[in-house]
Amino acid sequence: MIKKNINRIDIAKNLSKKLGLSASISKKIIDNLILIFTENAQKSLNLKNIGSFKIIYKHERIGRNPKTKQPFKIKSRKAIKFTVSKNLIKKLNKF
Repeated sequence: MIKKNINRIDIAKNLSKKLGLSASISKKIIDNLILIFTENAQKSLNLKNIGSFKIIYKHERIGRNPKTKQPFKIKSRKAIKFTVSKNLIKKLNKF
């Protein structure tokens, strides 16, 4: 059965199987990698053959609760936009 979503624990387990490392060391590697990404993604982060992460700014707007239809204000915030590289798309389409 193929999982639709994976989390960092799944990535750490996969890393420990492939490299023969302990699960705790693999988890530390993944956690540190995520920390490095977040620290260096101030404006954009490009990973060759994977894609790029870019910070975008979302303006304040009016939203609506789907159940009650009650309007409320959504604050302005930063978000991350991920753009997949063409090479990764080609690799995915081969499977």
